[in-house]
Amino acid sequence: MNPINTNVKGRWIMETKINLSFEEMWEKIMACDSKYDGLFFTAVKTTKIYCRPSCKSRKPKKINVEFYNDMKAAQEAGYRPCKRCQPEIEESPSVKIVKNVITFLVNHYNQDLKLKDISDQVGVSPYYLERLFKQETSETPRTYLEKIRIDKAAHLLKNTKLTNLEICYEVGFQSTSNFYKAFRSLKNCSPSQYRKELQNELDRS
Repeated sequence: MNPINTNVKGRWIMETKINLSFEEMWEKIMACDSKYDGLFFTAVKTTKIYCRPSCKSRKPKKINVEFYNDMKAAQEAGYRPCKRCQPEIEESPSVKIVKNVITFLVNHYNQDLKLKDISDQVGVSPYYLERLFKQETSETPRTYLEKIRIDKAAHLLKNTKLTNLEICYEVGFQSTSNFYKAFRSLKNCSPSQYRKELQNELDRS
């Protein structure tokens, strides 16, 4: 696992840039995945509009899409906000804290993170963070992190030849039993079944 960056005082460095590939971000917008709202923005070259990942508008062609980490960059590139998903709406301070936490979780999903590690990142107490995070997302940071890990596992099953065991540890699970349990809970099938179904779809196309 890669080490987490800290500053000279040992505090977490505030992260604002999400570490996702183009293909991963494309998968999120195709799934209208609201977990990633505010972490990046989709800009459509043909319409000059930018949206949230969860936007329900008609999906553009992949070749016409580019991604931005923040609204300012999208606007400076000449894009205007989507009237349907309204990505420009101002965030409350609590939403900004949660957004920073989610960015941190996405960028460090493969680390053995404790609640205090996460709360230190945004400068609040573990108790306050858990309460605030649940208020805004209806989930705890731990369950949210688990979903991010399973998202990453599904991406690796689709795009690599890594074994289930390799993927288990690559995405941050400490035991195979927890990995299989979480994967089945969120995807309604085992990792092997998921990969087989993807292959069957390719064979039929």
